[in-house]
Amino acid sequence: MITETAPRRATATPQPRPAAPRGGAQLLVLALGFVMASLDTGIMNVAAHDLRARLGLTMSGLTWVVDGYVLAFAALLLLAGSLAKRSGARRVYLAGLAVFTAASLLGAAAPNSAALVAARLAQGAGAALFMPSSLSLLMHAFPEPARRAKVLGVWSAIVSTSVAFAPTLGGLLVGTLGWRSIFLVNLPVGLAGLLLTRRVVAAVPGRGGPLGGTGHVLGVLALGALAYALIEGPAAGWSAPGVLAAAALAVLAAAAFLVRERTARTPVLPAALFADRRFAAANAVGFLFNLAFYGVLFVLGLYLQSGRGAGPVTAGLEMLPAVLVIPFGNVLYTKIAPRTGNRAALTASLALSAAGYLLLFALLTPHLPYGVLAAVLAVAHLGSGISSPALTGVLMEAAGREHADLGSATLNANRQVGSLVGIAGTGAVLTAAGSTGQGTGYAFGLTAVALAAAAAVAWRGTRTGR
Repeated sequence: MITETAPRRATATPQPRPAAPRGGAQLLVLALGFVMASLDTGIMNVAAHDLRARLGLTMSGLTWVVDGYVLAFAALLLLAGSLAKRSGARRVYLAGLAVFTAASLLGAAAPNSAALVAARLAQGAGAALFMPSSLSLLMHAFPEPARRAKVLGVWSAIVSTSVAFAPTLGGLLVGTLGWRSIFLVNLPVGLAGLLLTRRVVAAVPGRGGPLGGTGHVLGVLALGALAYALIEGPAAGWSAPGVLAAAALAVLAAAAFLVRERTARTPVLPAALFADRRFAAANAVGFLFNLAFYGVLFVLGLYLQSGRGAGPVTAGLEMLPAVLVIPFGNVLYTKIAPRTGNRAALTASLALSAAGYLLLFALLTPHLPYGVLAAVLAVAHLGSGISSPALTGVLMEAAGREHADLGSATLNANRQVGSLVGIAGTGAVLTAAGSTGQGTGYAFGLTAVALAAAAAVAWRGTRTGR
């Protein structure tokens, strides 16, 4: 993510800053942005079925509504990292909260699907600014490794609790107030975050420096073209001229980005980060983890409503066991990681999740009892609750405080690209399968493969050393 480092030497006239806040207050305030974005993501997974029916969306149209947010988020994270390094993480964090809150209001007032997709893109841009900055500010607030590990676990538990209750909240909102209410719920959280951040979180000065604009433009082009190809391909046909052109543009832009990174005087990503194999491995794991996790959440909300006939409120309640265990996994991480280290905790938890989805792939039938489905999903997501903070811990160990800002921005960018591919991929699987039930089974199998690959990369790639 993005941060600013502490000044190299004391200045004669100290800059005004908030009185030293207590750690708990900083932790809660910095979690607000993540909570807002996490609520939005979880609620959208339950609201997708209702949105599709109310607005007459095709599967590709629905995927654009869900993935438009992820696309803007992933495409702008690295630029947000550079902006925070240049201008200061707190300033960028506040700007992101303001954009996200305003975009939520626009989403609530959207008259059609095109306006809704535009609002989702703006939400993603705001999240790209505030989410990595929050972790950067957290790094500076808690520099001691032992305390930071505990704080990461608690912080993840706060965020994950919002993820856990988001489907239920989304079901209640959609079922009682309609889909527009899922955007209005962000307004009080966003306003509280804007007010409290100024009072509680100390500013850390930026370091200036170039933005590397060409690299960021190439990255946006590559991701935008990839999203178009993946989302439109199932409906238009993979050989359609527009889809082929988008795929070619994605490849060319990605290649140009890599060439620029090797030759530019101001690369987007410091080469020192990738000199440590743990950093590269953490990013690969992050991509696979989000591909699996958010792809499954997207298909699960549709499966419970389209495949099993649940209403939005019932679907939200039925998703609760699958995500309610995630905060327990975060807390369990704080007990496990100090004894085993992040590498072992990450590998074992990914393997546990992979085993759970493999079992679901084998068991899923139209007559599978809900209790069995919920129990296996709970075990799989308990592993996810451990994996997320363990992955962040591996990343922070590799990047260090010097590169915490861009290091965490890179990890989050890779994770969001994974979410983008996972959501678009499961949408393509559902379209190809022709039925929600059969498509969900295939999605569970692909999820197991992705998580097993992530466990292998974590074990082999995150050993200490360069």
